[in-house]
Amino acid sequence: MDRKEISFDDFDEIVNPAEEENDFDQVVEASISRRGLIGGALAFGSCAALCTTFTPNLVEAATNRFAFKAIAANSLDAITVPEGYIAEVVVRWGDPLWSDATDFNHATRGDAASQSRAFGDNIDGMEVFAHGDKSLLVVNNEYTNRSIIWGNRTDGKSETDDDVLKGKMAHGLSVIEIAQQDGKWSIVKDSPFNRRITPDSEMDLTGPAAGHDLLKTAADPTGTKSLGTWNNCGNGSTPWGTYLACEENFNGYFSAADEDHKVSAELKRYGISSKDWGYGWAKVDERFDVSKHPNEPNRVGYVVEIDPRDPNSTPKKRTALGRFKHENAEVVVNSDGHIVVYMGDDERGEFLYRYVSNGIYAPGGETDTLLEDGKLYVAKFHDSGAGEWLELTPKTTGMADMAEICIHTRIASSAVGATTMDRPEWVSAHPHTAEIYCALTNNKNRGIKPNAGGDLTPIDGPNPREANKFGQIVRWRPNGSDHTAKGFAWDLFVLAGNPKVHSDAKAGSKNITPDNMFNSPDGLNFDSTGILWIQTDGNYSNEKDFEGQGNNQMLAGDPVTGEIRRFLVGPKQCEVTGLTWSTDRRTMFVGIQHPGERGDSHWPEGGDAVPRSAVIAIRREDGQPVG
Repeated sequence: MDRKEISFDDFDEIVNPAEEENDFDQVVEASISRRGLIGGALAFGSCAALCTTFTPNLVEAATNRFAFKAIAANSLDAITVPEGYIAEVVVRWGDPLWSDATDFNHATRGDAASQSRAFGDNIDGMEVFAHGDKSLLVVNNEYTNRSIIWGNRTDGKSETDDDVLKGKMAHGLSVIEIAQQDGKWSIVKDSPFNRRITPDSEMDLTGPAAGHDLLKTAADPTGTKSLGTWNNCGNGSTPWGTYLACEENFNGYFSAADEDHKVSAELKRYGISSKDWGYGWAKVDERFDVSKHPNEPNRVGYVVEIDPRDPNSTPKKRTALGRFKHENAEVVVNSDGHIVVYMGDDERGEFLYRYVSNGIYAPGGETDTLLEDGKLYVAKFHDSGAGEWLELTPKTTGMADMAEICIHTRIASSAVGATTMDRPEWVSAHPHTAEIYCALTNNKNRGIKPNAGGDLTPIDGPNPREANKFGQIVRWRPNGSDHTAKGFAWDLFVLAGNPKVHSDAKAGSKNITPDNMFNSPDGLNFDSTGILWIQTDGNYSNEKDFEGQGNNQMLAGDPVTGEIRRFLVGPKQCEVTGLTWSTDRRTMFVGIQHPGERGDSHWPEGGDAVPRSAVIAIRREDGQPVG
């Protein structure tokens, strides 16, 4: 199966189909009747129709807070931004980080050696860190498009071990110093801070699971070290200046030489099987053969903490934050000093999580234990608009200890009856109020089939539409504005949809119009003024249900008024993902992932050039801050 024709999630469902639930249809039928979603009527309550549950600031609401005019959707192979803004490429896949490294070769797409010293592929989460007068940009390199990186081969597949290793070295993270000259940002080659973190980089395993038997392998009998990180999706940052890379679809890189090998139920819950997605890493690195090393997959699926200011530091996998397909990790300092981390598990019907540190953050104080000693919770949403955090403990889950919970977190969440969600992706905290937003990107299985663990996915709560093609953004406020509180109140900020094609629930909420419609919200990030930036990773066919929505895009939403405006449209077949700002807020950095993933783009260089994922810098022509 070709990645161009099938998504990672669809591949996983084919090789690891969910178990059938005989009573599932009856549960769904009851849910539909209860919620009033009969005959296509959007009648499930004011939350979904955008009634602002949280009290707005009426003074602020009376002012238009957008500094740009909305742009129209399009299907161009280009970056489109509003009048008065400039977008320029900062760094692309394959750009060398050192002056002795080889420039990108469009004919060969490089080799393992050149890729290991160049910017990685398919960028996602990113963050800018100030270090004195220097700007350090840390970027996730989530994965690589096989048909592009191996496009120099006749059938777009690897032919040599070096081909496989080249693809492997395109994964991980890139840490680069960037600087502005004549207003334009670029890499500072040979900076002592430049660094590639790859699937072969040494990592420390920390927290409750460190040293557990399930993490021990022949290469590391202590269970405290691991090699590498890959498929890092979103990110986070800490108040003490470290970067959090989030391991997501780690499962698709494992395989078995014996295709009849049966993986354990615990590994199957995470999508591990005898088949990988076609990267072939087990051919060159035996640790990816699950028939020989069944514990190796237990050593990925975590949040990885990295110090960008120390290129010699060892990244740390924080097992206390749970093991699942992490989208991002949104860090909040609660009013009492506890560190709270909100996280989504990006798969159909999976869960939303919260971690609360046992220790207190004090600027300049000890921080190393704050992400390895705490409590882990999973969300339960009620139809009433209330919700609660369910603590995952040996008592509530029936598991032996916290180590097992942190390794088999999905199974623990199923055990306590958490709410199955429509692919919870990026979570973002409002900078001025105790409000948290989460993108629920889509879920074609909602109300139709259970998740990978057999948990039902009824139409209810923040997941109100069957076979959800468009996605929505849920928001909540913790009780008493206390992020450590057990309870919260929730509503929906927006239901994405297409009012040009549909007049029922698929049209979206009241703040969706033919001029701002989109599908599949994915990346979320607040700017310093409290505007929510929404990035999409959805259907770009511009046909049928998605007619008029064009390429993937970035929009700005006002949490006070609910207004949403389109700010950016990406090139063909890309995902718009990753967002950060320069320290003076005068430049916005945005990620463009997998342009031309189906072969129809030559962005950013045009002509017959190989399409390359890239970070772009957006600034205003008048020099004013961008968010």
